Amino acid sequence: MKVIVIGGGAAGFFTAINIAEKHPNFQVTILEKTNKLLQKVKVSGGGRCNVTNERSKPSELVHFYPRGNKKLHSVFKRFTTSDTVTWLNERGVDTKAEVDKRMFPTTDSSQTIIDCFMSETQRLNINIIQNQSLTALHAKNQQWEIHTAKDVFLADKVVVATGASPATWKVLESLGLEITSLVPSLFTFNITDDRLNDLQGISFNEVQIKIVSTKLEESGPLLITHWGLSGPAVLKLSARSAYELAERKYQFEVLVNFVGIKPGEVKQHIRNYQEANPKRKVINYPLFDLPKRFWERMIHYCDISEETPFTELSKKHVNKLVEELSQGRYSVTGKSTFKDEFVTAGGVKLSEIDLDTFECKRYPNLYLAGEVLDIDALTGGFNFQACWSAGWVISESVC
Repeated sequence: MKVIVIGGGAAGFFTAINIAEKHPNFQVTILEKTNKLLQKVKVSGGGRCNVTNERSKPSELVHFYPRGNKKLHSVFKRFTTSDTVTWLNERGVDTKAEVDKRMFPTTDSSQTIIDCFMSETQRLNINIIQNQSLTALHAKNQQWEIHTAKDVFLADKVVVATGASPATWKVLESLGLEITSLVPSLFTFNITDDRLNDLQGISFNEVQIKIVSTKLEESGPLLITHWGLSGPAVLKLSARSAYELAERKYQFEVLVNFVGIKPGEVKQHIRNYQEANPKRKVINYPLFDLPKRFWERMIHYCDISEETPFTELSKKHVNKLVEELSQGRYSVTGKSTFKDEFVTAGGVKLSEIDLDTFECKRYPNLYLAGEVLDIDALTGGFNFQACWSAGWVISESVC
């Protein structure tokens, strides 16, 4: 039995490895369009590889998938995050969970995961052929004919796991499969604003960020960058709002609560500090554990003199400071995405496949896994987990 997996990324490798291990009589081949393997694994988590998440209950996991959601419940019941940890551990890779439940190899290096996968392909005699870009798929005589820019391959079963590939979607669309609209997900917000200038690198542990005139909001850590705002709070908001923000052509306003509490509570906290420390200069004592440079910028923006003690803060100054800290309004003028690290919302409609097998309903022996499908998740190892779970299900389904 010849099985060809198209795509040398996370989903492709994991699927191929598990197929080869469970079906030793199968001849398994990976075709990769470039000369680089496992690129997203390499760059994930800043090179540390956020391999999965500590949350393991399917009912909890599905909430982290804006596209896929409850349809993935049964998939995660068959192979969940704890199964991923066990799978890696059995192959010599230890993992650790961080406070936010993201999981990494204990080495803090994506190379550990890459080495594990490469070692498994060698152990299982999986053939890897690079620089083979898919151009067409044809079902012929109960087999699949796979055309690349260089060669033609024959296979009894095909797994398409090419990630977010416009060329692949075009090939699948030519087969009649329905593709949902494709838009960026997990992107940062471009903002040009004097309040943020030269503050890149400053981070906040817990903020709330909301898109003005909508109910779209998220919370979590935030980072000021050269181009605007980033961090988990922004990335989560961009994922959940991917289609709405595309419709707005990435021109919108956000309200940022840098301190994570209600405006009334912010005002009361400032008043309490005034009473307890009347002579202290406002600029020298950042409240709410805010970064000093950010606090100084807010003080200047609110026209509060560097010599002003807390006791002389006017009502107008307090109100302005409360507004900036808990309801700062910023204009977003675009997005920034990073091709290797972020994901695409959209893909082959889930109604086109049987989620019990990940086999295409219209075409027997054609399986789809990973980002080529209309599945994407928030940051935190969830996108990889969707790859691992799909790969496992496929490996149990091919026969």
